[in-house]
Amino acid sequence: MIKITYPDYQAKIKQEPGREMIFDEVRKQWVLLTPEEWVRQNFLQHLIQIKKYPAALIAIEKEIYLGDIKKRFDIVVYDKNTQPWMLVECKEMNVELNNMVLSQALRYNINLQVPYLVITNGVYGYAFTLCNQQLEEINTLPDFL
Repeated sequence: MIKITYPDYQAKIKQEPGREMIFDEVRKQWVLLTPEEWVRQNFLQHLIQIKKYPAALIAIEKEIYLGDIKKRFDIVVYDKNTQPWMLVECKEMNVELNNMVLSQALRYNINLQVPYLVITNGVYGYAFTLCNQQLEEINTLPDFL
């Protein structure tokens, strides 16, 4: 399990009638601030500021197809050759990180074929490497290549 530390981050938050919005610096747009979105935005800052992953190589909530079913992944980090490199599945803080959450990330990875999977609830995370169809837990997020 990985304990996640967040950098100082002054999120841009605004109130709209009946809802709170946060500015997503990667997508360059205002999005609804839900508990899961809070985790996603703060984890993004961890990737960009702490791990030094290039923001230009990060995609958020893009559609993928699982057979005929349309889904959206939370975060994908691409490598320098713009190939999917890491998939991150975010859950709100009170969601237990269990096999069901990991299975969701693994289903998304059928299409993406990344070597690294991460699941997080904002407080803790689990990171895995996939090599030769074997899933192995790792104790830290990989350095960006």
